[in-house]
Amino acid sequence: MPLLRRELGTGSRGLSAREAARRLAVYGPNEVRRKARTSLWRELVRQLAHPLALLLWAAAALAFVAGIPVLGWAIVAVVLLNAAFALLQERQAEQAVETLAKYLPEHAMVVRDGQPSEVEARELVPGDLVVLEEGAKVPADARLTEGGIEVDLSMLTGESAPAERVVGPGLIGAPLLQEPNLVFSGTICTGGQAQAIVFATGNHTELGRIAALSQHTRRDSSPLEQQVKKVAWLIAAVAVAMGGVFLVAGVAVGLPLTDTLMFAIGLLVANVPEGLLPTITLALAVGVRVLARQGAVIKRLSAVETLGSTNVICTDKTGTLTQNRMRLQAVWTPEHGREPGPWIGDMVRTSALCTTVTRDEEGELHGDPTEIALVEGAAAHDAPVDLGGRDTGRRALFRFDPRLRLMSVVHTDAVIVKGAPETVLQTLEGSSKSAAAATEALAREGMRVLAVAARTLPDDARVPRHREDAETGLRLLGLVGLYDPPRPEVAAAVRRCHEAGLRVHIVTGDNGATAAAVAREVGIGLPRLHVVAQSESIADHELDELLAAADTEVVFARSSPETKLKVADALRAHGQIVAMTGDGVNDAPALHRAHIGVAMGLSGTDVAREASTMVLTDDNFATIVTAIESGRRVYDNVRKFIVYIFAHLTPEVVPFLVFALSAGAVPLPLTVLQILAIDLGTETLPALALGRERAEPGTMNRPPRPSSQGVISRDMLVRSWCYLGTVSAVLVMGAFFYVLWRAGWQPGNPTGAGDPLHHAYITATTATFAGIVTCQVGTAVAARTDHAALHEIGLFTNPLLLAGIAFELAFTAALVYAPTLQGLFGTAALPLDVVALIATFPFLVWGTDEVRRWLRRADHRTKS
Repeated sequence: MPLLRRELGTGSRGLSAREAARRLAVYGPNEVRRKARTSLWRELVRQLAHPLALLLWAAAALAFVAGIPVLGWAIVAVVLLNAAFALLQERQAEQAVETLAKYLPEHAMVVRDGQPSEVEARELVPGDLVVLEEGAKVPADARLTEGGIEVDLSMLTGESAPAERVVGPGLIGAPLLQEPNLVFSGTICTGGQAQAIVFATGNHTELGRIAALSQHTRRDSSPLEQQVKKVAWLIAAVAVAMGGVFLVAGVAVGLPLTDTLMFAIGLLVANVPEGLLPTITLALAVGVRVLARQGAVIKRLSAVETLGSTNVICTDKTGTLTQNRMRLQAVWTPEHGREPGPWIGDMVRTSALCTTVTRDEEGELHGDPTEIALVEGAAAHDAPVDLGGRDTGRRALFRFDPRLRLMSVVHTDAVIVKGAPETVLQTLEGSSKSAAAATEALAREGMRVLAVAARTLPDDARVPRHREDAETGLRLLGLVGLYDPPRPEVAAAVRRCHEAGLRVHIVTGDNGATAAAVAREVGIGLPRLHVVAQSESIADHELDELLAAADTEVVFARSSPETKLKVADALRAHGQIVAMTGDGVNDAPALHRAHIGVAMGLSGTDVAREASTMVLTDDNFATIVTAIESGRRVYDNVRKFIVYIFAHLTPEVVPFLVFALSAGAVPLPLTVLQILAIDLGTETLPALALGRERAEPGTMNRPPRPSSQGVISRDMLVRSWCYLGTVSAVLVMGAFFYVLWRAGWQPGNPTGAGDPLHHAYITATTATFAGIVTCQVGTAVAARTDHAALHEIGLFTNPLLLAGIAFELAFTAALVYAPTLQGLFGTAALPLDVVALIATFPFLVWGTDEVRRWLRRADHRTKS
């Protein structure tokens, strides 16, 4: 301590006011500083220039060109809404750092010029002598010079038990947070009084270091965000290429320039899925709402899909896998071992006397969770402790010393000591090999083991004034094993993870033996469990080798903030999609870095919640698994409505190809306005309803999809364009030609306004439009399942889809039969025979796809 005083230039009178002012100019204010924000306008422009946004801008422009300004403004609103969602996510890291600043107190008590005075906490400097007392926040990192206090370090360590901090030498080789004489900025004093010398302020404190890690840790785009960009560029390339090729082809075959331009515009509109981005956004929003009801609050829409591709979960132990409630699990005595009997109650009652637990007016116990477990255990064995009588009969108290790992009390006629077995056994008169063996056996079962010893005080004996006088001549009463039991639903959740091909690692501040026992009890570590006892010391190459082993799950014990960050980075480098849980301030960087940062809603800190992507309102590991299943369902549903939307590109493009390739001999079977009515009118509600589809059978029995797999696959395109799309195109072109030929049309006959065949032509284009809509109905039913038969999921299990189909049919009927809309969209009333013809289209489209899926299942069964 004298060395620290010399280095910091601090005497018993503290710093002088002038010296403090000079150091403030050198070291800067004691506050968590954040990087300057990036330009809001620059971020906004970047979001508005997103590839799919550019396509939507083009679609809006075409809507304005086509004379439908309401449609154009609607698309613009969709673009702006999606940009706003993205901007909110960009600010999350800065919000996390701003929340960290709230942990710092506004004022601090400091000794300057020999006098205690209150100053603003931001004015503290290294070398200041601060006064700490119960209820105060620690204003900076400091080393105790006088007195002793208990400190709540849970925001940094994740451990709920208060830690005692006393004056004395440090522990050689101990992690910084476990040093018994150090206190840290932002933590809270829960008892005692002390003075301490500040040795770090601002960004140099543990709190500031974590803030820096949070700011410097980048958040990458989610897999869905990256894939949507690729899809957008693919669609744009196809649309522009087809438009260019057929524009040239139209001119080459002699089409008038106006017809050629109309053809190019129609082709572009047909290729741009205007409803894709809003449908994805709304489907993810629905997923967020469903998960919120299940106990998982998602803060970023695209995270719902990312959950579905997660293949590694890194979870805390305490409170997430376990109930965060210690209980008495086992009692061992030298005379009876672990044999049950009345002596158990006597032993536990004696150990409960060596506690400082209190009871409030409502009867709730408060204090160290371990001591609460002892008091509750005594009551459970019919040997309750009267806490008031305990305190009345207490003649001396020597609080827990983290270096000695002992606590002792002098009761009415005895000294009672409890603490770490290896320490208590050293104080005994004679050795106890059986006790050491029992300690090891209990620890292997995952219990926290305490040894309890005592000695009788004669009636005329003086009360020991020093603990070394009290803690001598002891006789071992026995051992108590305390256990934080796993949540009852966790084992089943872990089993579901393994069935779904997910690996589960435990990253905890606890010791390895306890964490390993919990892991084995809940099923983590099948087929092989590896325990890293000191995670801080593991090298990068060792970490890579460990995580690369496909059959191994790992317990990372005694982890630090950097350890969690190292694990997250290593898993990402191996191409894994990582979900990382955390509750403390120290977890913020890793939560920010993981694909899915999962914060605890009940026990977590504000900083962890700000840095996370998902907050568990029940702190339950099983909710993570439920969220992953929901993410898989949402991803599958996104693919389903992409199949649904893409299937209509073929019947929308084919009419323009027929028009171009016939050199105008076949009039345009579909107009641009009718395409827009399909893409943003009849198509949208069924697509949204597909986003609410239930999970197909076996969703959690298949391995996670590779992170490289795109949201659009070759099989999807083949199914959309070649099967569903081609069948639909053949059907609608058949309806178009049927109406024309019935009216006596021959290729090349004029169909313009004023021509005898003009009404038949309008009726034919209406049949094309209505035929595409009825094909959409068949496609929607077919797209509900990727491989299963329709009867396996049920025809009526998605009422929203039935409502969407009813709406699109009613909307189509309005466009076909309402006189006002007929003039706007160029439609005409359809005769009954044409209506009967197109009424068969849904069954033909769905039926052909049902046969295709049946053949695929039969082929799969044959190969397997």
